[in-house]
Amino acid sequence: MSKIYIFDTTLRDGEQAPGFSMSIEAKVNFARQLAKLNVDAIEAGFPVSSPVQFEAVRQIARTVKGPRILGLARTVKADIKAAADAVKSAKKSGIHTFISTSPIHMKHKLRKTPREVLKIAVESVKYARSLNNFVEFSAEDATRSEPDFLKEIISRVIAAGASVINIPDTVGYSIPEEFGSMISDLISDVPELNDVIVSVHCHNDLGLAVANSLAGVKNGVTQVECTVNGIGERAGNASLEEIVMGLDVRKDYFGEKATQIRTEELYPTSRLLTHLTGIAVQPNKAIVGENAFAHESGIHQDGFLKHAQTYEIMKPEHVGRKMSSLVLGRHSGRHGLKKRILELGYKLNEKDFEYIYGRFIEISDKKKEVFDDDLIAILNERVKTGIELYKLDYFHISSGKNMVPTATIKLIKQKQEFKESAWGDGPVDAVYNAIDKIVGLKTKLEDYSIRALSSGQDAMGVVHVNVKHNNEVFPGSGSSTDIIEASALAYLNSLNRILVLKKLNHKR
Repeated sequence: MSKIYIFDTTLRDGEQAPGFSMSIEAKVNFARQLAKLNVDAIEAGFPVSSPVQFEAVRQIARTVKGPRILGLARTVKADIKAAADAVKSAKKSGIHTFISTSPIHMKHKLRKTPREVLKIAVESVKYARSLNNFVEFSAEDATRSEPDFLKEIISRVIAAGASVINIPDTVGYSIPEEFGSMISDLISDVPELNDVIVSVHCHNDLGLAVANSLAGVKNGVTQVECTVNGIGERAGNASLEEIVMGLDVRKDYFGEKATQIRTEELYPTSRLLTHLTGIAVQPNKAIVGENAFAHESGIHQDGFLKHAQTYEIMKPEHVGRKMSSLVLGRHSGRHGLKKRILELGYKLNEKDFEYIYGRFIEISDKKKEVFDDDLIAILNERVKTGIELYKLDYFHISSGKNMVPTATIKLIKQKQEFKESAWGDGPVDAVYNAIDKIVGLKTKLEDYSIRALSSGQDAMGVVHVNVKHNNEVFPGSGSSTDIIEASALAYLNSLNRILVLKKLNHKR
């Protein structure tokens, strides 16, 4: 059996997409889930780009066991050194360095000749190899590169010490048949590729990222770079769950090529990402979308009830989805709650469980039924409030027609209480103004959104905000059955992230 390596870049390429940035704690938590999913490699970030990126990669390297942990670096010594330093504590680590090889990139982006690019690539791989014995090299925009130059640079960087050669379709330009032929020609014409891992990294600008990646596998690729839910720059990357299940379901076509992914963790991993980023997948998303295993048409229902495989080519349980649900409410008790938490894929120590149980009781007292989405939101509050410096203890709102909305807030920071009152254009604005008086940061609210996590008038809502501070945007989120409370929690979550960054910058 031929193993196909899964290289996850959700925390690097995926997080670079607008709206998908995560806190250090959230990135570490997600990396742990990727290890549980059993990916082969995690590209944890771009260490040289910011102190937060460096610290996130460093903490992932220190704490996440199993996958190889890599940091991204341009073919620049400072980048490579930062990546090496960030990942050095990982049991298995690596440096991923890249440079553009297409005529349009070399001329307009790099403003260098092919000979200059070749020299930089070789010297950078040699330098990276002197710091780490596992080096991946990417020829950026490979699908628009001159074939002869691409073959030459690949051959030279392998001689310089590259362990992995990545062929990216950086702008999603290629067509599957064309991409497959390109991979086949490279492997045939560059004998050195037989001694290294051959990887592909496809973007989805034409909606062909997964198709191109699988075409690469069919033609000899041994590693696929992808992201959970297909997130990433512009239209995104190849979707990890679609790659994995494509190979799993279509063994008749791909032959004995398989990943080591624990497929039952695919859906929990997808759900965790949506709660950490606040951006849900579309309902019709393959494998993990809410409608992926739903049947509404009478004809489909009839066929499905007679034999599931008439309309389902995989079992939902195989990707971690449940066909039945456990109803949770105020009478469920600890035993019922623990059982459902385990079914959702979470393991908690007693202290964390007691926190979750307390929040569960608060929610169930306000709702007739606590749905899975409500419970997952409560579970992931541990991630979202992990960086908390200020904690919401109390709020009171006065608002109505023909009156000025006012808010009184009490926050707690390290057992010290802070109280303030303020007015605003509306109740949420009043709450934010009161919080600003306490925290004392100069910020601007860039974006505010709210959505229901489940159905019904008593649905639990989640609020997402983007707060700008010193020309950098910090996301925040909070959930509650009370819109004002959720809004306050989201705003505090963002402000606390700003305070943590200030601490990190001070330490560095």
